[in-house]
Amino acid sequence: MEVILNQQQIQGILQTMADRIASDLDQGTVVAVVGIRSRGEVLAERLANMLESRLGHALPCGTLDITLYRDDLNDPQGRMPPAFQGTEIPFDVSGKTILLVDDVLDTGRSVRAAMDALIDLGRPKAIRLAVLVDRGRHEYPIQADYTGHKLQIPEGKTIAVHLAETDNKDQVIVQ
Repeated sequence: MEVILNQQQIQGILQTMADRIASDLDQGTVVAVVGIRSRGEVLAERLANMLESRLGHALPCGTLDITLYRDDLNDPQGRMPPAFQGTEIPFDVSGKTILLVDDVLDTGRSVRAAMDALIDLGRPKAIRLAVLVDRGRHEYPIQADYTGHKLQIPEGKTIAVHLAETDNKDQVIVQ
């Protein structure tokens, strides 16, 4: 197990991402933040709070459960899909720029599933993607608009994101 990012580094990365996102937004753009369960929802809340201080107003924030949109529900290796926890988006996504947040961008399959789920909820004006770590093994033509840390690791290794809200400690590790 190797620690790639510690608490201070993660906090700094999120601050930098919030600065970039805030500077990229046109005046009057209606933005909402949506995190992909489960670590993406924590990062979305953090980014929404940081953006609120930069923009001077609160941003709607929600959580998207992509379980039913995954393309591996019938896994040939017999692994069980994650349990469905539900989507909690207490606002209409139509006409808004959605900042979609996830912890790790790997193959792009989760992001594809998330976009399908979002579009089923309405017609966003735009979807922008923010990820803490981009592993770079994209199988789909999906790139993050805001990337905290790019990392190439050998096949067979995994990236685990631990956050204080769910794991009692902020860190990114390779195992």
